[in-house]
Amino acid sequence: MSIFIHQRPDWPHFSWNSELLLPLLGNVRNLQGKLSGKMTSLGFALKQEAFLETVTLDVLKTSEIEGEFLHPEQVRSSVARHLGMDIAGLIPSDRHVDGVVQMMLDATRNYQNPLRAERLFDWHAALFPTGRSGMYRINVGQWRKDETGPMQVVSGALGREYIHFQAPDAARLETEMDLFLVWFNDNQGLDPVLKAGIAHLWFITIHPFDDGNGRIARAITDMQLSKAEDNPQRFYSMSAQIRLQRREYYEILEKTQRDGLDISEWLKWFLDCLEKALQTTDSTLDRVLYKARFWEKHATTLLNERQVLLINKLLGPFEGKLSSSKWAKIAKCSQDTALRDIQDLVNKGILVKEMGGGRSTNYILRR
Repeated sequence: MSIFIHQRPDWPHFSWNSELLLPLLGNVRNLQGKLSGKMTSLGFALKQEAFLETVTLDVLKTSEIEGEFLHPEQVRSSVARHLGMDIAGLIPSDRHVDGVVQMMLDATRNYQNPLRAERLFDWHAALFPTGRSGMYRINVGQWRKDETGPMQVVSGALGREYIHFQAPDAARLETEMDLFLVWFNDNQGLDPVLKAGIAHLWFITIHPFDDGNGRIARAITDMQLSKAEDNPQRFYSMSAQIRLQRREYYEILEKTQRDGLDISEWLKWFLDCLEKALQTTDSTLDRVLYKARFWEKHATTLLNERQVLLINKLLGPFEGKLSSSKWAKIAKCSQDTALRDIQDLVNKGILVKEMGGGRSTNYILRR
């Protein structure tokens, strides 16, 4: 029978190779400093826009890692409302979307507040407002009880199941979580970025809830990274990078949870993932800056509300191609009105036709 990391007698006394990790940690700290300096030079409005983009991406990707795909416009609208941003074209969002947004924002904006069991229960309740995970009723806002057997991560056909991981028994959870929370809230002199990686692994290994453990583990990670930077605003998405490396993420977790208490390889992977997340944040900032420059250039251009709405969508992550029929659907107007709006923007040099024509004509912003 396999022995999992939490079953070892020295659990949870982790160790790691500092010499191996020090160069990676230095690279991460350097990138964090550069990003902080870049953001300091931006005004309040631009920083808010960048924060909106980052949180929206974070919420979408932390859910995608678990195979759940949220509506991007609902997420963006929910984030904007919770940030108090007055943005045209916001749409209603369901309470499940709002719950993920509330958890992620509470983790980062209130990073200085202690992490307590009740706070985790609130996050869990926000993730599962109906008390169900899909078709199944789960224990919400409380530690799992294992009424149907041990918490396992299993794959394979019935009768040929392979157990990737088995979490600690429910009877251990209160003691395990008390120990984790004391450690997390205490200042041990440990590098706060390393602490984020340890916290992620530790929490997800305890697996204290019936469902949602991965999303809450990533929220805890974001909370600790906000502590590391002493900044409630995040301008890079660890979850987005983990989503890109999803297969490796689960592989290194399984390997680590079946290994000893030396977690050097996990921390190496975590720091490498974090470094890539910091490196790719430039694309988000470039989009925000381009949007700001666009509106500065067209500050005196006469535009109607529909045009402002669709231009802002094109300036953000826009799914698919923009056609007159899509314009009419998004702006809730007739096809003729959509064509007039589009032609007006073409005449003003804002939109151009893509190659094609006829019924398949699509439009893009002039760069």
